[in-house]
Amino acid sequence: MSQRIFGAVLLLACAGLGLLAWGYHAPFSYEPVGPRAYPLLLLILMGLGALYLLVKPASTTSPSDEPPLDRHVIGKVVGCVAIFILYAALFEPLGFVPASLIFGIAMARLYEGTWVASVISGVLLAAGLYLLFDKVLDVPLPLGILSALEI
Repeated sequence: MSQRIFGAVLLLACAGLGLLAWGYHAPFSYEPVGPRAYPLLLLILMGLGALYLLVKPASTTSPSDEPPLDRHVIGKVVGCVAIFILYAALFEPLGFVPASLIFGIAMARLYEGTWVASVISGVLLAAGLYLLFDKVLDVPLPLGILSALEI
């Protein structure tokens, strides 16, 4: 039941934030898709996840089968927030690719991925997102320490 409540609240938040993002217009255009495309895309994906939480079949497990909110779970939540803050802090100075690489590896390690799997997923995440945003969507990303490689 708590998942359905969370889904409903998340869906309402996505709808409200979507309305705010839809009306956003920057005084200058620095990318072809405009500044509202990225937040709208994220809100649509979050909204689809919220809809899934609302309409998925009821769980056959009892509430006692859910993991307790203990020190281990709280540590992972705090670690996740810390990694996001680190990503935001490193995004401009290091650039998109190195910051995303560190983010991907750190998140995989936080959720107990092996070093090999964490590095591979971090590289694929950073390279894939860079190609998507820079080459496909033509969104300029900060290169940071890799700016010397730009041709």
